[in-house]
Amino acid sequence: MSKSFSVTTMGCKVNTYDAGLLEKNLQSNGFALDTNDPQIHILNSCAVTERATLDAKKEIRRIKAKNPAAVVVLTGCVAQVDVERMTRESGADLIVGNSHKMHLPKILSEHLEQRSVARVHHSNIFKKDDLEAGGGEENSRTRSFLKIQDGCNSFCSFCIIPFARGKSRSVPTHEIVSRIQELEARGFREVVLTGVHCGDYDDGQNSFSDLVKEAINGTQKMRFRLSSLEPIEIDDKLWALFKSEPRLCPHLHMSIQSANSRVLREMKRKYEQTHIAQFFERLKVDLPHAFVGMDVIVGFPGETEDEFLDTYQFLANHPWTRIHVFPYSSRPGTAAARRSDHLEESVIHARGRRLRELSLSRHWERAEAQVGQVKQSLILNSQSHGGQGLTRDYWAVALEDDVRLRTNEEIAVEITGVLRQASGEPLLTAKTV
Repeated sequence: MSKSFSVTTMGCKVNTYDAGLLEKNLQSNGFALDTNDPQIHILNSCAVTERATLDAKKEIRRIKAKNPAAVVVLTGCVAQVDVERMTRESGADLIVGNSHKMHLPKILSEHLEQRSVARVHHSNIFKKDDLEAGGGEENSRTRSFLKIQDGCNSFCSFCIIPFARGKSRSVPTHEIVSRIQELEARGFREVVLTGVHCGDYDDGQNSFSDLVKEAINGTQKMRFRLSSLEPIEIDDKLWALFKSEPRLCPHLHMSIQSANSRVLREMKRKYEQTHIAQFFERLKVDLPHAFVGMDVIVGFPGETEDEFLDTYQFLANHPWTRIHVFPYSSRPGTAAARRSDHLEESVIHARGRRLRELSLSRHWERAEAQVGQVKQSLILNSQSHGGQGLTRDYWAVALEDDVRLRTNEEIAVEITGVLRQASGEPLLTAKTV
């Protein structure tokens, strides 16, 4: 049987990183990457919501309907936390949990050569102490995701991820810096430091802010972008780095989930509204022009209309750029799923719609305020005329130059206007200066 394969990634940037590592491991063990007509389909799944699990099942059915002889491998978080269910309900040929994900070349070889009849490869994720390195590169070789940490010790009431990823564990700082230096030498110009809970980073000597400082000091040109953080996880050292280090991109993605203190307590978050307010006050002083994205859940069990409005009004009165709105979805296996005060779907979706409208209005307001500004933009890809870029403050730009631009260069651009995308969201236009 052919050893051609493809990897489909669902979910977060950590999965994107892991997918890159899976591809490298398989290729180094005699498998051939084929995104057009592979014989082996690997689904690197997400389990953050029930919908994500259903999406994985749907994708398996689609692949099998198109090619019944294809080998479908379900790996990632669904394969870790929903193993019994997926064994019963899905048509996956192999189910490989996160505990065994990096043994996939051996597991696949034994399956293809009929040396093993085992369908499920899974063990207790909380006993996994290792972290893999080497994945996450984008095909354009301009940006790379780098996993600095995996697992989570928080056990928020709505979240299954600790059971899918295990306990929090961190890659030593010197290994991360060495890896970034290697990426820089190969021509990468931006690295995204990512993890399941980056704020938990602790290698026994360095905190997250210590790691960021060491990474900046150990490189010459690399831009740095940070994954999601909670309001209480940005310490004085990190604020100071944002102010003093231009290569630390002024872009924050905040995992706040709610701005109502009672709802936050029910979610088992470790902060309250006052902490979020303190973050915004510090933002106004130290990083007033940053691009700030946020994750917010609406319709959490027991959330009253007044509590939703408290979150809505609080956010409407503070500075940010865009909200990723998540209508609450009950996830089996979590504490929240066992509650008896779940809201009607119609209520949840109505609240989600209102918050998305607020987000879109703010996103356009902030986009239009960029016109006339000069920014540093990394060229992600070039065309016969112009190309596409990404500014340090996370604005995607369509470049309108009359010449082909050089991919992987960082250049100064002037923002000339704003286009409406099919999604309704803004896209900046720019020209080189």
